[in-house]
This record gives sequence, structure tokens and C-alpha cells, in this order.
Amino acid sequence: MTKRRDIDAVRNLSGDIWNVAVDEYQGGFLKRRDLLKYAALLGLTGFAASQGLGGARASTAAGGTVRVGLGQPTKAIDPVSVTDPASIGVISQVGEYLILDDPKDGLQPKLALSWEANGTASRWTFKLRPGVKFHDGRAVTARDVVASFERLVDPASGSSALSAYKGILSKGGAKLVDDETVAFDLDGPNSNFPFYVSSDVYNAVILPADYAGDFEKTFNGTGPFKLESFRPKQGASFVRNEDYWGDKALPDRVEIKFFDDEQAQVLALQAGQLDVIPSTTRLELAIEGNPNFKLLSVQASSHDQVHLRTDQAPFTDKRIRRALALTIDREAVVKGLLKGRAIVGNDTPFAPIFPSADPSVPQRKQGIAEAKRLLGEAGVPNGFEVTLTTERAYDIPDYAVIIQNFARKAGIDVKLNVLPQDAYYGSATFGSSPWLDSVLGITDYGHRGTPDIFLNATLKSSGAWNAAHFNNPAYDALLLDYSKARDLQAQRLVAGKIQTLLLDETPAIISYFSQYSRIVSSKVEGVRFTAISHLLLDRVSFVQA
Repeated sequence: MTKRRDIDAVRNLSGDIWNVAVDEYQGGFLKRRDLLKYAALLGLTGFAASQGLGGARASTAAGGTVRVGLGQPTKAIDPVSVTDPASIGVISQVGEYLILDDPKDGLQPKLALSWEANGTASRWTFKLRPGVKFHDGRAVTARDVVASFERLVDPASGSSALSAYKGILSKGGAKLVDDETVAFDLDGPNSNFPFYVSSDVYNAVILPADYAGDFEKTFNGTGPFKLESFRPKQGASFVRNEDYWGDKALPDRVEIKFFDDEQAQVLALQAGQLDVIPSTTRLELAIEGNPNFKLLSVQASSHDQVHLRTDQAPFTDKRIRRALALTIDREAVVKGLLKGRAIVGNDTPFAPIFPSADPSVPQRKQGIAEAKRLLGEAGVPNGFEVTLTTERAYDIPDYAVIIQNFARKAGIDVKLNVLPQDAYYGSATFGSSPWLDSVLGITDYGHRGTPDIFLNATLKSSGAWNAAHFNNPAYDALLLDYSKARDLQAQRLVAGKIQTLLLDETPAIISYFSQYSRIVSSKVEGVRFTAISHLLLDRVSFVQA
């Protein structure tokens, strides 16, 4: 009876779309946390807060300096053009978004207080939080928000978010309603648009309307810390922003040091010179079993996508593409390469953490006999030779060797071409990028809170990251249906069709979705982070000896 009363109490908060989600929860198809995340997507932020969401509890301890190790930024730090994890970690101290996509609680209000869509989800309206100031003392208004997004969708701005917004939001789409209200007129209906103005698009930091691209001079944002000093190639320090609109940061300072080598980071951590560093499998081995350190992880939609170029031999035949996918033992990859800190993928961007994913679609498993049968049917019974081109980054070179070994079981001879990361991505345009031009490749994709960006950018015919050169009108049409779907039942119905089509066509192999981790000193509490490299340190406190 208690659950029934709870269900009755939350019905009719936002019309039929919300009630469908409530039905999903009642029927056992949606977890309570996913129901609350969906409430935030619809803009029911008050309801989500009443259920205990809204961020970490404040600790009574305050003071001290949080010392962080990061890699080297790849270029000047600028929110508009940033792409690397180190720069995102730095910007996290000073910059904020309309919405934070919290890995635990979903979409959380930041500079936006609330949001809602029109009946077709083609216009979204956001109410801004009053009383917010930039670090230079100027008030944040809707003009700053409009200018921030107009800058991001302007092809002349050098924005790294252009691929995310392609087909979603165009120049002129962000409009001022009044000083505290912004509307977005989209290129077409999109029921997941709040994710596109959240921290998921890490370039979407709200900047002053007159921002001129000189971020490193002042790091002028709205966040809980403000610039103390910045030293290119060395590091930066930030101090508590006493004029912050929300709860003041607990630490006095954040000190960030840049490193050229990840091993140097773990040595500095072990020597007591750092409190927080990024994590890799190799670094985790260095601190395993040591009570002075802890590994913090969040499940993510991050994945290493293997693209199979559908317009070039040998992968013009989908039977050959499916054969290669069938050689991979996904469970073994998760347990061995990723030490169990991942979940098995099914060759589509629909990670199991997405509520819209259809769990009824059969999971692809290793099948060497079936792979050989498909190769024989496709006219290559003795297999074939192909070059796998990829980047020297993270665990990807080891994953490439694993794929090479699995493929050999079906007679497929995979040669490896592992390039420095910069060389692999090249100019990141078709015709001058091994990433986008190689017949077979592996590319790392960071976390997103919704599958939309993966679905559109990596597999749509016109996608800016479509390394598979996948051109399938039926798939493109399903993407439109998915973007129009207003409730979870409708989304899941279309998702199932997309997942089934991608399994049949296999333009990409996605065998796992990784966790995202940080290594932290056991003397530190309250470190939070997103799976897309944001590092949130305002609630950090120190354990007293």
C-alpha cells in the first residue's frame, strides 16, 4: 500500500508524459533513481529535490588546499574550443552550465532554475537563477546566455561544440525572452534537449556576452572558485569565490599541477604531494591494496568504438562486419582489460544506463563458428587481412591487441597501426584524418547523459564523426522518430528498432561501456566528478589525523 500511495502522490505533476514514466516505474521497467532523473529532464526540479536529490551534503569542515594532478592541456584553455580532460578539469573550478548532469542524480539546476518544452519539444524555455555574478562583478543575464550559445553554434567561432549541435541548434536559435528567460528554437523536435545545454556539452560554459577569447587572462566565470594564478605548462591555483551564488566552497584553495607523464602523477600522489589524480588501469595497479589511497568510480556511457568502414572493402558486406564482431568475447574484455570496471556493450550507443535503451534486444556474444560461416557465405572462407588504425591513448593499444587475437580465431589477420593521438585525429575532417578515413579503427568517446550525440554524430549519414561512413536512410529516419518521442515508452520502442538495425548492419563494434575513475588520497572526502572530466571540488574536506 505504501508504494501505491507514493505513486498516487506523484501522478499528474506534469501531464501525460510524466504519467507514462510513473507507469514505467510502477511496472518495474524504471528504477526509482531513473524516475527522478526523468523528472529533472522534464524540468520537475522541485520534485527531484523533494526526493533527496540535488548534490552532496555540505560538510562542517572547511579550509585547506586541494592539490590536483592533471595532464598537460593540449592548447590554450578556452571553454569555446576545449576538448582535452585537463582543460575541462581546470575550467570546472571557475565555469558553470545552465544544468549539471550529475552522474548520481541526473540533471541538476545550476544557472537555470527550471526548464520546459512546448507541445512538440521544438522550443525549450529556461528560467535563469537571479543574483548570479561573474567573477568580475557583473550580473549574469539572459543576454550572456544567448551570446554563449550563439557563439558555440557559429561556424566562425572555432567552437568544438559544432558537431554536438549539428541538426539540433543553429545560429539564431537562442533567443532572449526577458532578462531572466531564454528560449531555444530547435532545428527540429528533441525531447532530450536539456542535456545539450548541460555539462554534457563541456563547451557550454556560460560566459559574458562580450567574451573575446582571452579566458586564460582572467578565467572569468560564475563558479565557486576564482583565479589566483595561472602558469602555462605548469599549473594554476584558485581561491574560494566569496561572492558565489550558492553554498561557499569548503576549501580555501585549489592548486592544480600539469604533468607530462602519468607515472609522475602517481609518484607525486604516493609522496603526499597531491590529493587527486586521474585514473588509468596501470595507475590503479600502483595503488591497489594501499589504504592511503582510494579509487572513486562512476558508471558512464564512455566507450571505445570500433568503426568498420561500410563503403570500402572488405567491410562493404555486412556479413563480414558481423563476423568480426562475433569474434570478440565481451565478458573477457570487461573482466581482463578493464578489471571488471565496465559493463558489456551490444554494438550500439545505447548503454544500459540509458533509461530509453531496450533491454529485450538480444545480447551479441562470441560465436567463432558463426563468424566462420558468415565469412564463407561472403566468399572469404579463409579470412582476410585488414589494418586496424588507432590512437596511442588509455587502454586502446591493449584493446587493439585483444581484437587482433580474437579475430585470428576466425582466420582474420588484423595488422595494427597505432599512432600518436594527434596524428590519429589529424585535422578531424574527412579526407585528412586517420580517425575518419581508416578502414578499421578504434576511437574513444567520452560520456554523455543521453545517446543522442553518439547516435547522430557517429552513425548518421551526415554525422561529423561518422568514421564508418554509414549511410542508411532507414537509420536516419529512426533517429528522427527517436528525437520526436516524448515519453519513455515511445523512446524505448524506437530505440529497440535502432538497436536491432545496428546489430544487423554492424557499422560499429561497442563491446563495453567504461566506468570513469579518479584516484584520491584517503585523507580527502567529498571529491566529486562527472564521467566527462569535470572535477568538482567545492565540497572537499580533509580527514583529521
